[in-house]
Amino acid sequence: MSDFEEYLRAQEPGRREKARLWRTAIGLQKVDGLTPSNYLLETARRNIEGEITIREAGTIIGEYYKIKSRREEAAKTRTDEADIVSQRIAEILAEPTFSFSPTSYIGIHRKLFSGVYKFAGKIRDYNITKEEWGLRKDTVRYESADMIEATLEYEFERERKFSYKNLDLHEIIAHFARFIADLWQIHAFGEGNTRTTAIFTIRYLRMLGFEITNDIFAENSYFFRNALVRANYVNIPKNVHPTLVYLEQFFGNALLGEKNNLQSRNLLIGDRKNDNVGKTQL
Repeated sequence: MSDFEEYLRAQEPGRREKARLWRTAIGLQKVDGLTPSNYLLETARRNIEGEITIREAGTIIGEYYKIKSRREEAAKTRTDEADIVSQRIAEILAEPTFSFSPTSYIGIHRKLFSGVYKFAGKIRDYNITKEEWGLRKDTVRYESADMIEATLEYEFERERKFSYKNLDLHEIIAHFARFIADLWQIHAFGEGNTRTTAIFTIRYLRMLGFEITNDIFAENSYFFRNALVRANYVNIPKNVHPTLVYLEQFFGNALLGEKNNLQSRNLLIGDRKNDNVGKTQL
């Protein structure tokens, strides 16, 4: 993240904004343990400096990985995925238009992962489990494959009908956190759900009028994922209950300038303090 620090302090707003886009794009790779290459960082710098456009950066990265031996070597650590998807995240976040719909949500996944995953932009047709660090290798119960499309439509329609009028900011954050947690729990795709949800979240917040800088996603993407996990996990025999507290802390920092301690270790189950948070939010 320190690679673009000088641009964040730059006087030119254009460079500063592009640096923030790239920091967010690169930071979000951490949710899947991915690290972009030095080649991606250098290409990003060229874009920030105004030497190339963000779309040209995508072409350059694509050409770089057309060499079979290079792609095969990078695939061992998924560096190619980190590079390609980082550029696409930056490009999507730079777009001024946004449509609030399941189609738009699915479209984000397609744009991010086309050519990376064979199922880019396709609803999964199989059930999944995923071991989570914060759950000590247990899994959230994701939506059944045969219910994904209907559940997506339901969640978007419910949110579309909801009115934020006359709510204070804490009430807005509480509702917004619930919607994003429910959307993520569907886990509509085989892979890439958290990155897709994060990009959608940023763009939806902007549509609602919030001037979010994306920095919190760049610096706390792993916490964001673990907060989504804890919002959707229940294990009554172990006295672990779903809680929105951590996700609300994340959005409190993003939207209200709060100074909540966003450390993932605070979300690890097995710690009595963490396990008892939010028991009433089932």
